[in-house]
Amino acid sequence: MKKKVFASDFDGTLYFYKADIKLPPESVEKIREYQAAGHLFGLCTGRQVGGLTPFITGFVEPDFFITSSGANIVDRRFRPILKRGVDRAVADEIVREMNARGYRLTLDVEGDICVFAPMDYPGKYYVIHGVEDAPEGLIHQVSIHTESLDEAAAVSAEINRRWGEAVEAFQNVIEIDVAPRGCSKGRGVQFLRDWLRDSIGDFTLYGIGDSVNDLPLIEASDVSYTFPYAPERLQQRATKVVDTIRDALDDSMMD
Repeated sequence: MKKKVFASDFDGTLYFYKADIKLPPESVEKIREYQAAGHLFGLCTGRQVGGLTPFITGFVEPDFFITSSGANIVDRRFRPILKRGVDRAVADEIVREMNARGYRLTLDVEGDICVFAPMDYPGKYYVIHGVEDAPEGLIHQVSIHTESLDEAAAVSAEINRRWGEAVEAFQNVIEIDVAPRGCSKGRGVQFLRDWLRDSIGDFTLYGIGDSVNDLPLIEASDVSYTFPYAPERLQQRATKVVDTIRDALDDSMMD
């Protein structure tokens, strides 16, 4: 049987932070069924590793993590597969500019969360005042919270215009993920494909997402899925539009 590898976005696809039931148990059950059948399931997200583990531990055990828009990829035991970082001087410029505008910022440093004010969060994080206070290691990504879709689009375009030789900004609804130039969810799954091929041979790659930053993942997958609530251009590029991730997993198992 040809292996199947399923790469899933997190927020708005598997996890719904504004809903009463954030991680639907039926989705968890379907993922376990998928893995028990011999297939691989992993996450492909703009979040940091530390932004995932508090919410999935004990429920979902991904076979891989493509995090920070492909800048930090680790296996199921969190061993490194690929690590890239934003130049610290560039990260410092972006942080100073966006802090001065009053945006809420988050840094991913070696998978750990760095923020600029204490927050109500169940996992580990650092409070810093600037890049100079951040822990040692690679800054995989700078994330920026805006207040509207239009604002996020405008600030993303500005970052790509001003610092585009070093970084790439991706709009994720009203969030902006700023990763090293050449990183994306699509590049992440392409790298994973090459890395996995040595151990499991050829396989079919499935991808699913709900937002504009998932477009590279959709385009890099052999078979891709999105939802009726996703942006129109995502629906146009996806192989199939489904109601839930469970429907996509079922469909991929029958493929």
